[in-house]
Amino acid sequence: MVGVKTADPTMARAINDRLALDLLLERGPLTAPQLRALTGLSRPTVSDLIERLRDAGLIEAAGESGADRRGPNARLYGLVADRAHVAGVNLRRDAFHVSVADITGNELGVVSRRLPDDPDLVALIAQAIAEAGGGRVPHTVVLGTPGLIHPRTGLVNDSGVHGWRPDLGPALRGRLDSRVILENEVNLSAIAEHRGGVAVGRDDFALLWIDDGVGAAIVLDGRLRRGASGGAGEVALLRFGGEDFCCLMEAEIARDLGPEALADRIVQSVFVLVAVLDPGLVVLGGGIGRRGGDHLAGLVAERLAAISPAATEIRPSAVEGDTILRGAVLTALDLARDDVFG
Repeated sequence: MVGVKTADPTMARAINDRLALDLLLERGPLTAPQLRALTGLSRPTVSDLIERLRDAGLIEAAGESGADRRGPNARLYGLVADRAHVAGVNLRRDAFHVSVADITGNELGVVSRRLPDDPDLVALIAQAIAEAGGGRVPHTVVLGTPGLIHPRTGLVNDSGVHGWRPDLGPALRGRLDSRVILENEVNLSAIAEHRGGVAVGRDDFALLWIDDGVGAAIVLDGRLRRGASGGAGEVALLRFGGEDFCCLMEAEIARDLGPEALADRIVQSVFVLVAVLDPGLVVLGGGIGRRGGDHLAGLVAERLAAISPAATEIRPSAVEGDTILRGAVLTALDLARDDVFG
């Protein structure tokens, strides 16, 4: 009979610490009794946990739970928000947008810049991050960009961005002295949709991005799928009627199409995603997909049902604001918290 391994004391403490930190992230400041009730841990274990996290500079006293209560049991403990900061960057072909947040996810500042014809991308992005964060050095920066990003090397093919340089990631890392991760823009939009949009709770879905570029992101079994070389979801070069899908869906052309004609074009790409992946849900993202709303999604769903045996829900994106930037910040927060919290 094989024995069951139990966590050693060091691992048990690490697990309990992370459990408490995640609860403080989710619920805000809590008292020791509240932590005991939520975790099921004993009084001595929670007392040791609080002392350990305070000594590590991860939590601090944050007032008391009631005006008429006093003493240790009423003391609230919250995360030290300034323990670390992150930055998200949405790099477009002629502009970029930056958001800086503390480790609790509170946004500290945003900056947007137009790109000149031949910009120094590293200097411009670093300056914007410093401005948005009030000079704070971010623990992690996640930058969303057009183009294929190799999942192992992080190398990006030509993105079409003004002033693009293949060593943007390492150069920005050296300039900021921060961890810098590059990710495909549509993948980041899908992460935002999975965490706060119509794909919440869905293990499988695809997001079709229709904006100033065309692409798709794929989530299967709850995980973003990038492919062997970062090319998963690159539907722009699918050919229909002798034309590339990206040409059929150019923003200037798509905006002039009526909903019926637009749905006729979109369903061709959606059918490929459904036939190959059977995701169960396809989200229409990007400016064009989102502006079409439920009406456009319904038209695409009707056309898809006529040609596909796989039951598939078609929904417009429900994430407000810049979904790429939101996905970048969420990804940076996940990475920073895993490092800082353990």
